[in-house]
Amino acid sequence: MSKASKDQIVQPEIKKNVTLDSLNTLGVKSTAVLFTEITEKEQLSALAKDHFFKREHPYTIGGGSNILLTKNPSAPILKVSIPGIRIIEETRDDILVKTGAGVEWHSLVKWAVDQGFGGIENLALIPGTAGAAPIQNIGAYGVELDQVFYELEAFLTDTDLFKTFTHDECRFGYRDSIFKKELKGIAIVCSVTLKLKKEPHSINTDYYALQSFLADRNIHQPTIGDVFKAVVAIRQSKLPDPATLGNAGSFFKNPIVDRHIFEVLIKDYPDVPSFPSIDGMLKIPAGWLIEKAGWKGRRVGDVGTYENQALVIVNHGNATGEEIYQFAMNIRKSVREKFGIELIPEVNILN
Repeated sequence: MSKASKDQIVQPEIKKNVTLDSLNTLGVKSTAVLFTEITEKEQLSALAKDHFFKREHPYTIGGGSNILLTKNPSAPILKVSIPGIRIIEETRDDILVKTGAGVEWHSLVKWAVDQGFGGIENLALIPGTAGAAPIQNIGAYGVELDQVFYELEAFLTDTDLFKTFTHDECRFGYRDSIFKKELKGIAIVCSVTLKLKKEPHSINTDYYALQSFLADRNIHQPTIGDVFKAVVAIRQSKLPDPATLGNAGSFFKNPIVDRHIFEVLIKDYPDVPSFPSIDGMLKIPAGWLIEKAGWKGRRVGDVGTYENQALVIVNHGNATGEEIYQFAMNIRKSVREKFGIELIPEVNILN
């Protein structure tokens, strides 16, 4: 750890009564009593010097793609918008890429593919920022962030120190990390470093939908560019664009159950899909459970599930955060009653 530099730091502006409508992808109308945005990590030191974190206990956001604001937040909102992508080290086979926490994740994936660096092409079009990616340990189409993660730098508000976290120190799990547990509300991610691959790339097409998409187009030896384009096309066909229909992506995690529960379930539902998980357990798609519980495409007022993917809860216009929350909890109750399986929200709920 090292004490943050206190020289020549520009104090970020703290604004009052800032609307958050465009800063959350669900499009929920909400107002922050206090709001500040940082574009360089040293500004965190300036805020700490003014006792901002000890006094105000702000909530940190990136792209606002994984949050549900159930009401106007009582705590200040701190938006991390640190830019920049740069190569910091390379060998014959690997390359370390350091990115500012505020960089849009999909832009980083596209940049890597354009440069010929492999490892994150399966994670294309996931909304949000690079800084949020390790917090959530994002994943899609057979790949999770922790497979390419090298390290990150975060500012700890309880000590006013910057700390570099190694892979092991992040304690990654399925859509989980130490930043959602012990360090929740304490660590503010400033930058993320990934270890990507040069050619020849290790292409991951194990995911069925990806395999089928490529096979249908007679692509039998795909490049990282082919995988990138395939993932983008598949996601666009299944998921709504937050710019036109408010949503936060997958609202619930795919539940992981032990084999006994699965064997009971398959007796009544022979078509239940599953994927291997840790310790012999099985992962069941939450979207399948929600659809079988009768929620796909259902709408109540301005809240609904997306017609092409039951796992995505959408705002059709003027839904409040509380209405979206109650809708989600009703889905959760239905799945519990029908299957005996508890769905866990993937979205961070501010209430």
